[in-house]
Amino acid sequence: METIAGWESPWVLSMNAPDPQAKEIVRSYLTNLAELGFDPEAQGLWLQTGATAIAVNQPYQPSPAASLTKMATTLAALEAWPVNHRFTTRIGHTGTIENGVVNGDLVIQWTGDPYFVWEEAISLANTLNQQGIQQVTGNLVILGEFSMNFEADAYRSGELLIQAMDINRWSDEVYYVHSTMPPETPAPTLAIAGDIIVQPLATNPLQPQWLVQHQSLPLVPLLKAMNIYSNNAMADQFARALGGANTVAAKAADRTGVPVSEIRLINGSGLGVENQLSPRAVVAILVGIQRDLRPNGLSISDVMPVFGQDEGTLIYRDLPPQAALKTGTLNTVSSLAGYFPTRDRGPVWFSIQNWGGDLELFRAQQDALLLALQEHWGAAPPPTTFAPKVIMGQPPYVLGDPSRNVSEP
Repeated sequence: METIAGWESPWVLSMNAPDPQAKEIVRSYLTNLAELGFDPEAQGLWLQTGATAIAVNQPYQPSPAASLTKMATTLAALEAWPVNHRFTTRIGHTGTIENGVVNGDLVIQWTGDPYFVWEEAISLANTLNQQGIQQVTGNLVILGEFSMNFEADAYRSGELLIQAMDINRWSDEVYYVHSTMPPETPAPTLAIAGDIIVQPLATNPLQPQWLVQHQSLPLVPLLKAMNIYSNNAMADQFARALGGANTVAAKAADRTGVPVSEIRLINGSGLGVENQLSPRAVVAILVGIQRDLRPNGLSISDVMPVFGQDEGTLIYRDLPPQAALKTGTLNTVSSLAGYFPTRDRGPVWFSIQNWGGDLELFRAQQDALLLALQEHWGAAPPPTTFAPKVIMGQPPYVLGDPSRNVSEP
C-alpha cells in the first residue's frame, strides 16, 4: 500500500490552496475604504491559512502597529523564560530585630514582576506582621529597580509600598482594594520611620538577612493580563527586563525569520507611531507564539484575549466567536491581529493595520471583514484545539489574589 506524505494529504493541501472568493472579499474591503477616502496604500493586511498567504496588501511595509507591538514583546518573553517562570521579590533587613522592631533598614529586591500591585504589598506586610515585625527604625532600601502599581519610578514605587504596608497610611483606594481581597485578609501595620533609598544593585554593600520572598504569577497568565487590558506599563517592564526594544525586535526577527527591517520598535508597548511592524511580521510573530506554547500544552488563546470570553479591549466589538485577538489604537491608527477558527480552513491568521482616519469606522470595517471571511469558510464548532486551557495544571489565577505565592526564603 502506498502512503501519502503528510504535506500532500488532502486536508493540508486544502488549507494551503488559493481562494479567489476570499481574495475578492478582501478586495471589496479595500475598495470600501478607498471610497470612504482612505488611501489603500496606508492599509496593511496579511491573511493566512496553513502556511499560505491568501490575500495581502502592503504586506512587507512596516506601519504603525500600536499595541500589536505587545505581540513581539510576548514572543520575546516566551523565548527568554519558560512558561512557568516566576519573578521573585525578596524582603529582608539589616541590623537586629528586637520585640517586633527592626533596628535597621527594611530591604527590598525586585527582579521584574510586572504585576506587583497593592495586593502583593499588603500580602507581604501581613507576612512580616505574622513573623512579629511591626516597626522599622531605619529606611526602606530598594536594591536596583522596583516597580509597584505599574509605576516606573523606583522612589515613587517605594512610597506606594510604605503606604500599603501600614493601614494608618491607607487612602480610599487602598481600603477599596483590601475590601476586594478574601474576607479574612488582615490589614497590616508595619511602620517604617526612615526615608526611601534607591541603591544601585551593582554598588550594594548591604548583606541583608532575607525574611520573605514573593513569587509572581507564572509568565503565561502575566502575558494574558498584559494583552487583555493592553497594559502599556507591563509591556514596557517586560521589554526592559528583556534588554530593551532592540532586543525584543532582534528576538522576534530571529524566531520568525522576518527581516528586522520589518520590526522597528522603540518600546515594548506600542506607544508611539515609531513602533512599526509589517503585516507579514505580525502574523509570523503570532504563529511563533503558537509554536512556542504548543509543546507546553498551551495555545495562543492562553496569552491573548478571546472574543466572547475576555472583555478588555474587545468589548463592544462584533467579531468571530472563539477568536484570539489583539487590538492596537493610536490617534490615527487602528490595528487588529490574531486568529479565528473556521470549518473549512482551520485557524485563519491575520493582521489588519489601518492608518490615517476614523478609528470607529476602521473598527467597524475590520469586524465586517472578519465576519464575512468566517461566513465564507464556515464557523468552527466549539471547542477548538486553540481553546484556553487551565494554566500549568492549576486553577485559573485571579489577578491580584493576595494569598498566592508568598513564602519564607
